[in-house]
Amino acid sequence: MRGEGRALPAPTTAGPAVIGAAAIAILIWGGTAIVTKIAVAEIDPIMVAALRTVLAALVTAPLALALRLRLPRGAVQWRWLVISSLGGFVIFPILFSLGQSHTSASHAGLILAVLPAITGLIIFTLERRRPPGLWWLGVGIAGAGTAALIGLRLGFEAGGDDPLLGDLIILSGSVVVCLGYVAGGRLGQLGYSAWSATFWGIAMAGLVLAPVLAFQGTGFDWAAVGTESWLSILYLALASSILAYAAWYWALSKGGIGRIGLLQFCQPAATLAFAALILGEPLTPPLLGAGAAILLGVFIARRAA
Repeated sequence: MRGEGRALPAPTTAGPAVIGAAAIAILIWGGTAIVTKIAVAEIDPIMVAALRTVLAALVTAPLALALRLRLPRGAVQWRWLVISSLGGFVIFPILFSLGQSHTSASHAGLILAVLPAITGLIIFTLERRRPPGLWWLGVGIAGAGTAALIGLRLGFEAGGDDPLLGDLIILSGSVVVCLGYVAGGRLGQLGYSAWSATFWGIAMAGLVLAPVLAFQGTGFDWAAVGTESWLSILYLALASSILAYAAWYWALSKGGIGRIGLLQFCQPAATLAFAALILGEPLTPPLLGAGAAILLGVFIARRAA
């Protein structure tokens, strides 16, 4: 791919800062499925999606102006920003919230586990390269480890009123959000900062979803919403939407979209680690074995990416 008449710069080595930024995003996103499940129990899924983005936009738009974060320059940067904004902050939140209202958290976690593979396939397609066999091997091992980890910890209960419909909706959202990830990473490779991409992308998405929120919220009993649901919305707005995306976009642009994207296989493992440290859940040998398989698969696939 070329941007604005010049080749995209090669990504830098994925050093400690890049891995650390990616880890921050992965840790935050590790709780997104559960938090969303809490929110949609009391609030309409479309409203959850609109709320998280509009509230985030109320933070990012003033900050973008105060910090004088520049808007994109040229058609190429604008195109990637629009794709990033619509994919990550408009379409995905809506589809994910809708899907999560029909299926279980474990199903959602399994579907989100394919994000690194989808991201990698998009990059290989854009670069007109065929994924090497070693990449498929690593992705397969990491994917199997992720499925085992989620199955051992949460089980594969169906849950929800229409799990198949919910699964298909979340899968569609996963493809869209991966396009958003790639767009955000490309913006960084074109010299557009991760903070600008995140803040202006959310601000644009907020303008799109504000009318949706106003329409859906008419007549809704806001006073009936509990504290737990409001805290979940704040988590989705401030952590999942702002902090995690800024860290992720920066890591993708610096460490390579294909290579860093594979680290998202570690998201269920991060959730497991939090559960062990904070909730005191036991780490059994099968769980540790599944985690080791994920790390092995990521290592193999990253060498081939």
